Amino acid sequence: MNKMKKDIKRKVLILLIAVSALLAWYGLNSYSAYATDTVIPEVDVTFGAADSPTDVTNSMKILFLLTIISLAPSILIMMTSFTRIVIVLHFLRSALGTQQTPPNQIIIGLALFLTLFIMSPVLNDINENAIKPYNAGTITQAKAIDEGMKPLKSFMIKQTYEKDLNLFINISKTAKVESPDKLPATVIIPAFIISELKKGFMMGFIIYIPFLVIDMIVSSTLMAMGMMMLPPVMISLPFKLLLFVMVDGWNLLVGQIVQSFR
Repeated sequence: MNKMKKDIKRKVLILLIAVSALLAWYGLNSYSAYATDTVIPEVDVTFGAADSPTDVTNSMKILFLLTIISLAPSILIMMTSFTRIVIVLHFLRSALGTQQTPPNQIIIGLALFLTLFIMSPVLNDINENAIKPYNAGTITQAKAIDEGMKPLKSFMIKQTYEKDLNLFINISKTAKVESPDKLPATVIIPAFIISELKKGFMMGFIIYIPFLVIDMIVSSTLMAMGMMMLPPVMISLPFKLLLFVMVDGWNLLVGQIVQSFR
């Protein structure tokens, strides 16, 4: 009986090997026929002489545009109002104790649209003084970058604490200038970022206070009633949501965020 089982297993194994070999042979022949009949394109990148200066200008425009696109996330996060808005919205969610509500996608989306709203005057200034003249050929690329950075510098300096500016001026040993607008971007940008972090944390602290009071009241009430096994967060969450809705929290919060940049 055992010998019969071994013979059957051996025959099945031989059959599987034969079928696999046949399929491999058929696939190889099919690929060879396909490769013979199909023309595979060849991609080649070469550098040659330009026919006119316009060709060089167009190539530089494309290179400049690709550079801006690659740096866009860093510019958006570090040189606009996006940082403070995201921090405040995350503090609000933590203070409410709603876990993942609203989700990160909604928080990021709201922060992006608020950033566009707040930065619209700066973007319009960049478009009028840098992008349009550069496209028209009236200014050079270096001049366009300088003109485009001026509105951003003015915005960042307005939102930056003088103490933070002095910190990076001293660290970099930058020479004294007539006005903060003359400072290099390598000094202004990090000073602006830590100022935004500080302002975001200050606003987050203020947001936490009313919700912290509700947590303390609910916790004290549960302890007085001897219900120490019941999580206070479960009871306080509806009251937090009720308070936030009654004071029209989203309107109030977004309004204060926007006004903090004026």
